[in-house]
Amino acid sequence: MVFVICDIGIILPGKNNSILSIYGTLFAATISCKMITLSPKNKPIMKKTALIIFLMFFASTSLSAQEWLVDMDTAQKVATKTDRPIVLVFQGSDWCAPCIKLDREIFQSDEFKLYAKDHFVMLQADFPKKKKNALSEEMTAKNNALAERFNKRGIFPLVVVLDKNLNVLGETGYSRTSPSSYILEIDGFTK
Repeated sequence: MVFVICDIGIILPGKNNSILSIYGTLFAATISCKMITLSPKNKPIMKKTALIIFLMFFASTSLSAQEWLVDMDTAQKVATKTDRPIVLVFQGSDWCAPCIKLDREIFQSDEFKLYAKDHFVMLQADFPKKKKNALSEEMTAKNNALAERFNKRGIFPLVVVLDKNLNVLGETGYSRTSPSSYILEIDGFTK
């Protein structure tokens, strides 16, 4: 008979706790597992396999997600340092049905997340209407300034692809398509 006893502790910093979080979610994890095999001699056998499997699983799920930034200055710095285009998404996360579909069907797909983390700087400008989702005054002002510059027609959703100097390379919105087709469309603006 085999028993696995684990004690797991995980520390995840907040999105904006560190400038290092720009380059991916940093985490610290500790796990203490003992695999105890009851044998006729009743000798416990220590295994580290559970630790390795846990860390591989946790790292693969954490590293596969793109990070959404909410500040243009930060996005421009990252774009300049990494030589990637900025994908600026104007959305109404709690009222705009096509925005919600774009997020669910494209941006939340594993295929898009995996590609975006190495090829795009993702920047979100959200315009929620519900009180419970209200942004701070500072964030609202920043998003309004982005809209005045890049979304004068007030289209939602609007995806604006920018170079590191904030020149508009192309625009798109929601369409019923696959994540791979959407990636090709965005990449097409950068060629």
